Amino acid sequence: MTSLSKLQRSDPTNLTAVKRDEHGLFYALDLGGTNFRVLRVQLGGKEKRAVQQYEEVPIPPHLMVGTSTELFDFIAAELERFVETEGDDFHLPEGRHRELGFTFSFPVHQTSISSGTLVKWTKGFCINGTVGEDVVAELSSAMERQGLDMKVTALVNDTVGTLAGGIYADNDVVAAVILGTGTNAAYVEHVDAIPKWKGPLPRSGNMVINMEWGNFKSDKLPRSDYDIALDFESLNPGEQMYEKMISGMYLGEVVRRILLRLAHDASLFGDVVPSKLEKLFVLRTPDMSAMHHDTSHDLKHLGAKLKDILGVADTSLEARYITLHVCDKVAERGARLAAAGIYGILKKLGRDRAPSGGCPKQRTVVAIDGGLYEHYKKFSSRVEATLAELLGEAAASSVVVKMANDGSGIGAALLAASHSQYNVVE
Repeated sequence: MTSLSKLQRSDPTNLTAVKRDEHGLFYALDLGGTNFRVLRVQLGGKEKRAVQQYEEVPIPPHLMVGTSTELFDFIAAELERFVETEGDDFHLPEGRHRELGFTFSFPVHQTSISSGTLVKWTKGFCINGTVGEDVVAELSSAMERQGLDMKVTALVNDTVGTLAGGIYADNDVVAAVILGTGTNAAYVEHVDAIPKWKGPLPRSGNMVINMEWGNFKSDKLPRSDYDIALDFESLNPGEQMYEKMISGMYLGEVVRRILLRLAHDASLFGDVVPSKLEKLFVLRTPDMSAMHHDTSHDLKHLGAKLKDILGVADTSLEARYITLHVCDKVAERGARLAAAGIYGILKKLGRDRAPSGGCPKQRTVVAIDGGLYEHYKKFSSRVEATLAELLGEAAASSVVVKMANDGSGIGAALLAASHSQYNVVE
């Protein structure tokens, strides 16, 4: 059994380097799912803060299982195209190279602020020739082949980036959570509470804990036959158990497996099982969300999705309501499990209870980023409701869950600025 303490890793990223007075033009690349984002951020210090532009680029499915060179060449080409669209609001001082914060949302062994070797791929990626290699070097080589003059000054986990961006915007942020294609969490811990840390102590006395909680597994997790079969047939069996129960990569697939069982055992869609329903991952979580949010009296939108995705031309109202119920239960389970993880962090930090003895309330903010949380409203509302339920009314009144749009990208740009080669050493 893997415990949360074994999954935690201390991150060399120094959030105290972010002073909120950073100036200049910086770029960020956020790679961590089926899409990647490129951002351009003009930092204006404490007064003007950040002006940003971004684009989201879908990754062709064949590149997720291709070669490292193919993937990074594609990313570098898209990054160069984005750079060419710089407008008048963005200014690079003469004689300076563009600098980039690279948000890389896969397990790495980070050896410095701007280098780290890939431990393994997750979230449906299975690319040859990258495990054990420095991902910054891979990206840098691709940018050189593209003729793009840009230097990576910070390698950042997406959750750590979201934490940095969250703290930049709000001093009361204590933790960051990603709920998107994959999932992870990070929080700020005092070094005295990290007995495994053997390196030099940071001057602030605090350190970022990158939990890698997607790989949490325990016999206490309520895994069903569907979860066990999904894991067995996945690209990484035996790994990322928690992620496979709560993240956007997998929720739709869990629903598909339940519908397939109902089609076989209870003729949910008639006497013939739809052939498309047999296809792995044919039902994506955005489609699940669209069906779940259908409020029409006859669930006509849900029926249209079943027709478009599964090829079922005519579904009964009963079948549509059963499908809605399945979506509801899978989303509810995932949301409640995600909330339990957030509660665990707050409990570790002592933020899970109301102050006693006349002490003033301490505001606690959790920054959350990721498309699943942002777009699947019934999922995100249940995360928040469950967290409030676990905390109790008194403690919940001082806890704020805040959506951090592009938080990981902005955080990466901030950390790139904090570690710029042009910074003056005081």
